[in-house]
Amino acid sequence: MICDTIKQLRENAGYSQSVLAKKLNVTRSAVNAWEMGLSVPTTQYVVDMARLFRVSADYLLGLSTETTLVLDGLSEQEKNILYSLVDYFNQNRE
Repeated sequence: MICDTIKQLRENAGYSQSVLAKKLNVTRSAVNAWEMGLSVPTTQYVVDMARLFRVSADYLLGLSTETTLVLDGLSEQEKNILYSLVDYFNQNRE
């Protein structure tokens, strides 16, 4: 459910509801309503949150269970660091 995903992503990012609301230019009560399942964000807010949390909109909406990491906006050096981390974890999983 989108409500659970929003809350999980927000908490993983270390944001309070107020901080997320400020980043999206909405009220804290709007974020709370999304997380409680009382309302759903508009398409624009889904897109904004997907960009903010660097996930796909499909993941945010629960249409895909595959976690993806969007690297747009990162420098080549930052991308290489992330690729190295992924390789490290994949090698140590075996």
